Amino acid sequence: MKKILVIGDSSRDVFVYCDALRLCPDVPVPVLNVKSQSENPGMAKNVQMNIKNIWDNCDIITNDNWHDITKTRYVHNASNHTFFRVDIPHKIPRLDISTIDYNAYDLIVISDYDKGFLTEDDINEICWHHANVFLDTKKILGVWCQHAHYIKINDFEYQNSKPYLVPEIKHRIIHTMGGEGCEYKGKRYPVNKVEVKDVSGAGDSFMAGLVVEYCRTQDIIKSIEFANKRASEVVTHRGVTVL
Repeated sequence: MKKILVIGDSSRDVFVYCDALRLCPDVPVPVLNVKSQSENPGMAKNVQMNIKNIWDNCDIITNDNWHDITKTRYVHNASNHTFFRVDIPHKIPRLDISTIDYNAYDLIVISDYDKGFLTEDDINEICWHHANVFLDTKKILGVWCQHAHYIKINDFEYQNSKPYLVPEIKHRIIHTMGGEGCEYKGKRYPVNKVEVKDVSGAGDSFMAGLVVEYCRTQDIIKSIEFANKRASEVVTHRGVTVL
């Protein structure tokens, strides 16, 4: 079985499900009555958990203090609408990439949330050393990521990076567009229409499906189609779900 390595920054995702039956008399905000709460590892750790659920041979290099980096979403219990999100940031030390054993892995996933764990130069160096890197980053794309094998970005990230998309990277981009599916090399790959309950973690699930199917088949089109199915399924559940 081929071996996958996930590299990236991680956090703790907390979901607080609430009822909101009245407004505060002092200010026009809802009074939240907490009904339940769940939490799980997020960001790069969620990518790894999704991979390991369908492909056991997967390691991770991430920040040790991930428990302290918390994203808390307050969610309406009945409608599943998120009232607001509270982030507790912490400084993430930069990874010493000289410690990576590139030869031990057949495929590397970079799940970069741009929190300081990896710089553009670090990512460029990793892509230079390994021929099979799948990149998912919150950074503005540019020539620095031209050695990535494939680059997965959502529509918001794509629009932000659009002015800087040099020819060297355009053909590597898998552009995800939520309920519209994704686009690769100018072709649209649609998704099945489902009842969406929560899009949290959909991108992580897509990336996990993408790399696992690529390990199986070495066929990027089959991998995109499988990733679409995984993401479509995960959005039918509340919270961040590992399938």
